[in-house]
Amino acid sequence: MKYWLTSLILAAPLPALATCVDVPAPPVSLSFESRYKDNDLSRSEIDPQAEADAKAALKVLDDFISDLATRSDAALLVGDGAEAACIMDALVHWAEADALSVLATPTVQLTIGSRLAALALITRKVAPISSPEHTAVVSAWLARRMKEQMTFWERAPNGAAQGNLRAWSALAGTATALLTHDPIMLGWSAWSVEYVACTANEDGSLPQEMSRKTRALHYQLHAVAPLTLAAAMLEENGISMLDRCGQALDRIVTFTMDDLNAGGIASAEHAGAEQTLNGGLDGVKDFQLAWGEAWLSLRDQASLETALSERRPLKYSKLGGDQTRIWAE
Repeated sequence: MKYWLTSLILAAPLPALATCVDVPAPPVSLSFESRYKDNDLSRSEIDPQAEADAKAALKVLDDFISDLATRSDAALLVGDGAEAACIMDALVHWAEADALSVLATPTVQLTIGSRLAALALITRKVAPISSPEHTAVVSAWLARRMKEQMTFWERAPNGAAQGNLRAWSALAGTATALLTHDPIMLGWSAWSVEYVACTANEDGSLPQEMSRKTRALHYQLHAVAPLTLAAAMLEENGISMLDRCGQALDRIVTFTMDDLNAGGIASAEHAGAEQTLNGGLDGVKDFQLAWGEAWLSLRDQASLETALSERRPLKYSKLGGDQTRIWAE
């Protein structure tokens, strides 16, 4: 993104925020099973033990991403090139270990996309003032992981392949392709955004997410984040998704915001169950709306601007950090 490629260079140089901290041991292999009960075809009823196991398996990776997102935001804020170099060094350490090269279960392969997206987006933030050699090492590692994702998704079951997890992989592919200047990966990512978005019903609801019973609106919202951010990044690079399938993205965003405001009434009608997100916008966490900053770079939407205005700055580690600052340009 243009802001990410210039902000560190243009900021006045200041003393380093801190010396480089220890880097957690890179997880080469990752293994966990679905968080949902085995007999739940809607994938909406969480198994507490399975969820605890998944969180434990992901802790090192998720803590690493959260730490890098926070530190890169701080470095961008004051133009701290030394701290940015520390962040890239940490990513190089993971790249040289070929982290995440063994995804041992289908569930891991399905869900790794959001983490790959975060790693690629953070890499793009700090790349401009990192050594080209280090950036190349990290970019090559991310490209290997992303090519594996591309192969996986082309063989995935139709339901999963049309849902939020595919959208997160599309965002990861977009960010990685822009790092590596890979037109094939960029094209696959744009096609994947379109593939998911074009499933939208006339009202903007996503059928795959509406099948998730009480969590239908939750997963609709989870899909909107990668779809909109990827669309904004693609738009900046000459690939417009806005008019695809009768302006599907507009319909998806409008449905999501309207139904959040209404307490999930429309999603409940689709899903046949009252929604977990049934408290209006007050029940939505700030990070869940961070995607709105990217969407507002594409569309003027007064209701969304109003919803975001009292929550800024909006930060989400899986989107690379502080979206308010990133999209301010």
